[in-house]
Amino acid sequence: MQLLINGLSFPLLQMGPDFVFLQQACNHPPANATIILQVDQSERRWNVRLPEGISAESQRVAIAPEL
Repeated sequence: MQLLINGLSFPLLQMGPDFVFLQQACNHPPANATIILQVDQSERRWNVRLPEGISAESQRVAIAPEL
């Protein structure tokens, strides 16, 4: 699982309905992003918003459907 933001890739540890957990926390302002889920040869992508951005203080990142 990966989170793509403006060409940058952030590996994900866990994903829920309205959050993801990053492998490593960092700082990033609110933005649109793409989640990539790959299992074997099957890949699924969907666009999300990061309404609160990413904080280096927490690996948990809130996500919402892209408008």
